[in-house]
Amino acid sequence: MACSTLIEGMKRLLPLILALGSLIGVSGEVLAQQQRAAAPAGPRALGTFQDWTAATYNEGSNKVCYAFARAEKSEGGGRRQNVMLTVTHRPQGRDQVALRAGYAYARNAEVELKVGATELPFYTANDNAFARDGGKAVTAFRGGANAVASGPGPQGRGTAVDTFSLSGFTAAYEAIGKECPAGRR
Repeated sequence: MACSTLIEGMKRLLPLILALGSLIGVSGEVLAQQQRAAAPAGPRALGTFQDWTAATYNEGSNKVCYAFARAEKSEGGGRRQNVMLTVTHRPQGRDQVALRAGYAYARNAEVELKVGATELPFYTANDNAFARDGGKAVTAFRGGANAVASGPGPQGRGTAVDTFSLSGFTAAYEAIGKECPAGRR
């Protein structure tokens, strides 16, 4: 008798359990779709302009646009990878010029970047060097043929010299300026 009452109760609850199960399955799929849509997208290329590439990506809700070139020639500093010169536009700052060396700089190291006769001082942090005056660097890049960075090698030993072509810089810079215009927030 108790067993038949239990079975009758389960029969009445079965449609409710099935309905809840399908609801959970549907909401789980909707949640998974929302998470996929919210996942950060990787960089999106804006174009390649001779030796420079322009691209964009999102940092949270902020669009970031950047142009970069890889070193044509790297001397000193041993085997290094991804030695790059980059100009970035963010909502909170434009013309952020950075050099990635492929090794960690010694503390308080100074790097100099020359474009023709223009000498541009950079300060360092970890494996990056940053222009003290990004606007001046961009102006020099627009009128130059190449940029030559010189700084202390790994652990402050020797000198590392990296040469970057500036062919295509102006077109890449204009592409990031169009994608991330000044004054946007």
